[in-house]
Amino acid sequence: MQKVGLLLGLCARAWKSVRMASSGVTRRDPLANKVALVTASTEGIGFSIARRLAQDGAHVVVSSRKQQNVDRAVTTLQGEGLSVTGTVCHVGKAEDRERLVATVLDINLKATALMTKAVVPEMEKRGGGSVVIVASIAAFSPFPFWIDKAKEESMKEALRIRRIGKPEECAGIVSFMCSEDASYITGETVVVGGGTPSRL
Repeated sequence: MQKVGLLLGLCARAWKSVRMASSGVTRRDPLANKVALVTASTEGIGFSIARRLAQDGAHVVVSSRKQQNVDRAVTTLQGEGLSVTGTVCHVGKAEDRERLVATVLDINLKATALMTKAVVPEMEKRGGGSVVIVASIAAFSPFPFWIDKAKEESMKEALRIRRIGKPEECAGIVSFMCSEDASYITGETVVVGGGTPSRL
């Protein structure tokens, strides 16, 4: 019985250290001297990602289609002592892409490639960087957006984890993917989906 207790104690300490490492507690500023451009980052998942990257030491440029949303996000994050600036960027407009394109198909398929094409030369000048593309789990498993509590509960039942995810739960993995700890990871798909079936 004593061995079981010791084993459980070791497992609990190991799990705590993993959780602390993933939350940035054990490492200070793993993204220091990096710049992160986060599109659609004034609310929800994008905002949480921007916050986490800034908390981990990056200078973050937030963007959105509306100036008031950019201003609100910048004010909030700077108020937390984070290094953040912002710019209006509608990824569907060519002129905003250079300071991606107009239709929904273009935004979902071409915009990422066009944005990557625009940013890679700058990354090369800086000696490297990361491109992390965030998309909905619906890319693997399309579902109707829930409108009422009953549909939300039905969605939860389909998830192995039995709850809807929080934006902050996506932010940690994005920060990790931008850090030196992930420097040998490339071309991978990481699903943060609560156990949603996610294989094509």
